Amino acid sequence: MLMRMIAAGGVPLVLDDVRPADVDNPHGYFEFTPVKALHKPGNKEWLGAAQGKAIKVISFLLPHLPAEYHYKIIFIRRNLKEVLASQKKMLEHRGEPGGVASDDEMASTFAAHLTLVQNLLATRRNCDVLYVDHRQAIEDPAQVASTVNEFLGGRLDAAAMAAEIDRSLHRNRA
Repeated sequence: MLMRMIAAGGVPLVLDDVRPADVDNPHGYFEFTPVKALHKPGNKEWLGAAQGKAIKVISFLLPHLPAEYHYKIIFIRRNLKEVLASQKKMLEHRGEPGGVASDDEMASTFAAHLTLVQNLLATRRNCDVLYVDHRQAIEDPAQVASTVNEFLGGRLDAAAMAAEIDRSLHRNRA
């Protein structure tokens, strides 16, 4: 959702379309495969070429962003019950088994992880972070688009960004 908004606003994206759109994400995943190796030693020079562009990075990989670059991170906060319900549906659609932990255990683990990442980001001078509430983005896309536009310098098309919110995709509600 957010990557579509940012692209509509005028920010170029870094992605490779290796993972195609599907029933769970009909607009696509907006991923760039090298991001998945941020936690491993190796070539991260692609980050330098990505300056001024948007890249999707999951929360588990944010602590591995190299210190030599400055990042503007837009962090989506979503109800954990909705996240878990969405993940379960995705696994079902793929015919993959679910996790062995209960939803409560998963929610507790994920909440602790998010707190850790948010605390870490608060200490990193090379990271500016804007927290966006997922439900607010669905319910008031114009306000969220305006806030994101301001965070990213105020030169984006906020109306085009807001128009990208597809409320029909908010299927797993808590």
